[in-house]
Parts: sequence; C-alpha cells; structure tokens
Amino acid sequence: MAVTLDQVAEAAGVSKSTASRVLSGSSRVSAQTKRAVQSAAERLGYRPNRIASGLRTRRSNLVGLVITNLVNASFHRITEVLQQRLDERGYQVLLCVTDSDPARESRYLDMLLDHRVDGLIIVGTGDNTAMVQEVSAAGIPVVNLMRTPDGAPGDSVMASDRDGAELAVRHLLDLGHQNIAFIGGPPHVDSGRDRYAGFAAALGAVGLEPDPALCARGPFTVPFGAEAAVRLMGADHRPTALYSANHEATFGVLGALVQLGVQVPEQLSLVCHEEAPWFPYWHPPITVVDNGARDLGELAAEQLLRRIDSRPDNGDPGEEGVGRLIRVGSRLVVRDSTTVPRRSGRR
Repeated sequence: MAVTLDQVAEAAGVSKSTASRVLSGSSRVSAQTKRAVQSAAERLGYRPNRIASGLRTRRSNLVGLVITNLVNASFHRITEVLQQRLDERGYQVLLCVTDSDPARESRYLDMLLDHRVDGLIIVGTGDNTAMVQEVSAAGIPVVNLMRTPDGAPGDSVMASDRDGAELAVRHLLDLGHQNIAFIGGPPHVDSGRDRYAGFAAALGAVGLEPDPALCARGPFTVPFGAEAAVRLMGADHRPTALYSANHEATFGVLGALVQLGVQVPEQLSLVCHEEAPWFPYWHPPITVVDNGARDLGELAAEQLLRRIDSRPDNGDPGEEGVGRLIRVGSRLVVRDSTTVPRRSGRR
C-alpha cells in the first residue's frame, strides 16, 4: 500500500501540517525538522500525490513546451536552456514536438489544458491561435517563442530576424556579390516573412531587387532545402552567393551542394541563418547569422516565470492580457564560406 503523509509525519515526530510544509518545499521550517521529515519520507518510500496537491494549490508544477521540431539547432539549444531554468524553479517540462502538424499541435494543447499546466511556451504553427487563447483564458500564462501568430495571447520573445538577414546580405554585397540567391521559410511564418524582408531591404539599399528565379520559399524541411539548392544552382543566371535563411532546409542545402560538386566559397559564397554546433567545423567553416538562441531561451523562461509568479491563486489570468514583445539581437559571424565573387577580380 502507498505510504501516507500521516505515516511520514509520525515517523519524523512532527505534525502532518509540518510534514506537508517540508515536502512542498516551504522554507518556514527549521533545518533539523526538514532533515527529519525528508529522512523519514525517503526511508518509508513516500511518493506525494501530485494530482491531489495540484487540486488543493491550483498548481501542477508542470510547464508545457510546444515546439515544431528539434532538427533546428536553435530550438534544441532553447529547449536545453528552458529545461534547466524551469527545473531550477521546481517545474517539470512536458515537451511536445509537433513536426509542424497543426492537428498534432491541437492535441498537445488539449492535453496540456487537461493537465492544468502552470504555463505554456509555444513555437507554434499559427493554425491553433483560438486554442492558445483558450489556454490563456483558463488562467495559464503563455509565452510565444520565435513566432507570434495574429491574435496570439501572452508575451512574445522573438529574434531580430529582419536585422539578421540584412547583416547577411550586406556582407555578401560588400564582398561584391550581386547575383544573390535566397532560400527561406514560408511567408505566413514570422521568420520566413522577416528574413525575406531583410534580404529585400539590403538589396534595395544598393538599387537591386530580388530575382524571383533565385528565390525559394517553402517548408522548414531538409528535402525542401535540397530541392531548392539543386534548382537554384541550375538557374540560367547561376548565383555567386546564397543566403540560406531556413535553418532546417540548410541541412538539405549543404548535402545538395556536396552532391553537385559546388565548391564553397570559390564557386558559391554561403551564409546560413542560425548557428549550429558543427558549423564552425564544416569544410569550410560556415558564415552564420547567430540569432542568440541561448538568450531567447533565457528570456522566455524569465517571462513565463514572472507571469506565473504574478498569477493570482484563484486561477484568474491576472495581467496576462497585456502582451509584451521582446526581441533578441542578431550578429554576423564571418567564417571561411564567403569570399569575393570570382568574376569580380577583387582580392
């Protein structure tokens, strides 16, 4: 039979209420009492009933993290940071990977609502905003990460995608490139839209326009990147530089360039958006736009914890309706995958 709180209290020589305070993490007990209760609980094999505790306190100590994939190195780093920061505050993370499937995302949101999580961080598809609004209306704080669909409730922590794209393209322009190709995400997603806008703005600043024949915008998948790279490198006006702004597609781009025998940077200068741990060790090391993944994770955790801490115990949304937008700056990390175009004669 399960060991009860009464049995732990009796073994520790304290009242049930004191044992409960110790096991719930209260600091209003002496160190000696804390040691006695924890020792008794461990000796007896006591396991607290988290469901019952959650019903009493209106807290589950669970946080939902809904994310499209873990192929994206930024998402992987963000997940690690969130796991660490939330664990330090006593929260367990329920990780839900949707593979950008709106139906799966909907099921996960429904499950997290049923579990009465204390907070939600979501890198969403944008197709379930009404359900995210339902989560927020239930008094669960929401932080939108990397993407903010129209009408999404809660705070948003975003990368400076447009600025980062401009940095990438200005770098290529400064080297002398004009025939610059673009591979990016779909226009209905923040990063796809903003990175293309930065690409176009940088070209426009020097009197150029994007060449539709050298632009590919599509899903965040490896196969899309491979197909796009093959198509762009076979264009009549073959590009001298490529800005790969869809991080998931970048993995397909790199494989395709190797298969095509394209020499980087001698035949094609390459800039990729978002860092990956092995990019500095690729041959050649890849020039990247670092979007500050660690900072994005830290700020998302900070905002969510602030919302949770300010939420009334009665489960009302509190200040949740006041959405705050925070952006993390981007920086260009220049490595060996970019150089002057061969035809320019520059050294």
